[in-house]
Amino acid sequence: MRFTIDRRLLIKASMLGLGALSIPGAAAILSGRGFTHGVASGEPGATSVLLWTRYVGSGDSKIRAEVAADAAFTKVVSGGEVTARADADHTAKITVTGLKPDAWYFYRFIAPDGRVSRTGRTRTLPQGDVSRFGIGLFSCSNMPFGFFNAYGHAAARDDIDLVIHCGDYLYEYDRGHYPSLEESVPGRIIEPANEMVTLADYRLRYASYRLDPDLQALHAAFPMIAQWDDHELANDAHKDGAENHQPDKEGEWSARKAAAEKVYREWMPVSDATYDSFQIGTLATIFRPETRITARNKQLSVGEAVAGRGDLAKALAEFRDGPWSAQDRTLMGAEQEKWLYDGFASSKKAGTAWQILAQQVIMGYGRFPTNAADWVPANSPDIVRKTLAGAVAASQAGLPYNMDSWDGYPAARNRLYDAALAVDADLVVLSGDSHNAWGYNLGERGPGQGGGKDRVGVEFAGHSVTSPGFETYARGVQPADIARALRAVNPGMAFCDASQRGYVSLEVTPQQVAGSWHFMQDIRTRTTALAGTHRMTVQRGAKLLQDA
Repeated sequence: MRFTIDRRLLIKASMLGLGALSIPGAAAILSGRGFTHGVASGEPGATSVLLWTRYVGSGDSKIRAEVAADAAFTKVVSGGEVTARADADHTAKITVTGLKPDAWYFYRFIAPDGRVSRTGRTRTLPQGDVSRFGIGLFSCSNMPFGFFNAYGHAAARDDIDLVIHCGDYLYEYDRGHYPSLEESVPGRIIEPANEMVTLADYRLRYASYRLDPDLQALHAAFPMIAQWDDHELANDAHKDGAENHQPDKEGEWSARKAAAEKVYREWMPVSDATYDSFQIGTLATIFRPETRITARNKQLSVGEAVAGRGDLAKALAEFRDGPWSAQDRTLMGAEQEKWLYDGFASSKKAGTAWQILAQQVIMGYGRFPTNAADWVPANSPDIVRKTLAGAVAASQAGLPYNMDSWDGYPAARNRLYDAALAVDADLVVLSGDSHNAWGYNLGERGPGQGGGKDRVGVEFAGHSVTSPGFETYARGVQPADIARALRAVNPGMAFCDASQRGYVSLEVTPQQVAGSWHFMQDIRTRTTALAGTHRMTVQRGAKLLQDA
């Protein structure tokens, strides 16, 4: 049975403590009590995994987790009691231990009155030699733009061992703002109607998203490693603020940031660790950094740098050689950089085949072609035309177009590249954020940054689950023409798709990593049909993407 989130149902559920339970194959069950949002697992180790659920009782409720090797729970092998706390929005998390490495398990929660949650499936990470490991990569899931068909497609697969969500799990905007009401898919209604700013706002937004059956299915099928990007807080967030935060209207940024982080940790299957790493035997080390709010400097603006300057070329050159190249600009901060670079070294020293950096924003260098200003029609919003014209001007000065990505922090990227090269890391970067699909051979550093010919590693940058990409603004221009023009001016860009939604899956073996961009046939109707797949591989030691 197809299930859509009806606004009246959600409002009724919120009045009853958000007790709306979605079970695949059945209608939504409204109840003021009980397990309301399915189950989830995350951050697996070789002998442990974190389990999550939400149970609404009268105040705090002690519930019991059970883990078994079979779906019938004939022999419970681990578990424990945990409290679904009212002050944590009735969410509950428990890390179960004593599990066997490289094993699949089933888990569930049992309420004080005997009611049982949905059954989830999870797994532990392997130890020793590993012949194969499958990963799913997701980002940018804006519910009103469409159905989470990418989640549904992945949830039905049997060759994925772990999923990674690298951010923009949800969006903060008010109803009717990105997307507009006209662009929104019927039935995909978010709550609250206003932009999420307060603790209650963030909680209700997560609750509305987590009613989605495909998202629940993904969480129930695989353990997840997750990290926020900006929209879990506010657009273009940094340590001191965000583009979409106005202190005079929305209060102190520190308060909003704290509320957003608290609710993220309540609703997601994550620990309290700001950054962490995960070991897949001798096959790979997965590093999960935090690149958004711990230490990130405010994004630079080319437009602000050249505003009012008569000599545009001179202003751009001064910006390029000054603020843009500043050595102290960072996404992660010195402490986290040291952790990551030491991690590269330790992983290589231990003989691990691959160093996988699962982070948020694109690392590869990206310029716009000079004809990009012609991609948008004359009747496009003024901000779109001005932004694109500024990006073209910047590219003519050798500057990248996206200052919110690693391109806006070249000194920090140089440090990361140097650390990877120093230990000969087999670096595979995973990212999202841009809404489009990219494959990069990493090494280009940009004007005045030195180097530029090194093979540092590769990047699989995932397209969005639903959020729109280039196709929204470059209407009338063929996506293939856009991709061709972008690749022509970006030698490190090995692949680009500028128009489709979906997700990435990776097959990691000792000798190669194969990445596949899966493109959904549609997102405005609920279907798991694919429009196509593009596959590329990197061989160990080669640090070069090739079409498979």
